[in-house]
Amino acid sequence: MFQDITIEELLALRDKKEIVLIDVRSPSEYADATIPGSLNIPLFDDAERAEVGTIYKQVSVQAAKDRGLELFSAKLPAFIKTFEQIKDSKAVFCWRGGMRSKTTATVLSLMGIRAYRLTGGFRTYRKWIVEMLEQIELQPQAIVLLGHTGTGKTSILRQLQTEGYPVLDLEGMAGHRGSIFGQVGQKANNQKTFESLLVTDLLKLQQSPYVLMEGESKRIGKSVIPQFLIEKKENAKQIYIRLPIEERVRHIVEDYNPNEHKQELVQAFKQIEKRIHTPIAAQIMSAMKEDQFEVAVRLLLEHYYDPRYEHAMKQYEQDRVEIEAATIAEAVRKLKDYLG
Repeated sequence: MFQDITIEELLALRDKKEIVLIDVRSPSEYADATIPGSLNIPLFDDAERAEVGTIYKQVSVQAAKDRGLELFSAKLPAFIKTFEQIKDSKAVFCWRGGMRSKTTATVLSLMGIRAYRLTGGFRTYRKWIVEMLEQIELQPQAIVLLGHTGTGKTSILRQLQTEGYPVLDLEGMAGHRGSIFGQVGQKANNQKTFESLLVTDLLKLQQSPYVLMEGESKRIGKSVIPQFLIEKKENAKQIYIRLPIEERVRHIVEDYNPNEHKQELVQAFKQIEKRIHTPIAAQIMSAMKEDQFEVAVRLLLEHYYDPRYEHAMKQYEQDRVEIEAATIAEAVRKLKDYLG
């Protein structure tokens, strides 16, 4: 028989990398939000779930169960085979720990496949996330990277993260670069997904001597940073990265891949076009349409992003460490030397 486990027991097993989490909800539910790292093996697809739900509301509970059983029976062999391919221990969950996860865990048990079931399902996990955000504090000292647009702050942080440095990648969690062009080539996460990823990383970093992060605004795409993290950032040690404008232009063009995302970039530019002196805005649009992306980026930096950033920086008078480098790779090396 399967075993029910609490959210705390599930997270303890996950931290030890002893379990695979499996979300048996429909693909659209999974896409909206799930427990980070979970696989989706749906009991019903979206159309089937809608059909069973309609029968539940308009006919009867028993009729809905009968139709659900009919739908599930047809896909049972393939469903079981998918689980058999996962060799590690398994924990299944649905929305509230109800029929879908219970059916899955029961069938797996009958086939000799042991599985845990999360008590309360994803709803319990979501409640736990909200409670954690209300009470958690980031214990380590925060070190914030600052620098003009294109300085490669996110790239620097991700390189350090791959080398084991304690990093809070807020843009990665949001699925957005944090500017008007930030959604280009990205899939922005919603607030629920952002918060799940944030809590997961905050708990991992609590024993670190410091945490590196970028100087983000309160909103990144669709995601809003909680107030306690904003306050932590405002009182953080600041490191200002300086790169020559040629390197910044090169990095932006490489990062945004304008040959593949030209129309998205043009549409994003139209949102700020009126904020730029008309002749300059016309030059930028012309350069973008003629695939002269380096020209367009340089004009954007010189006439829009750099003046706005310098104005914003006047609000912060804290002492800051400055790192001047010719390339992003050199900036990484110098930052590592500083961190020791």
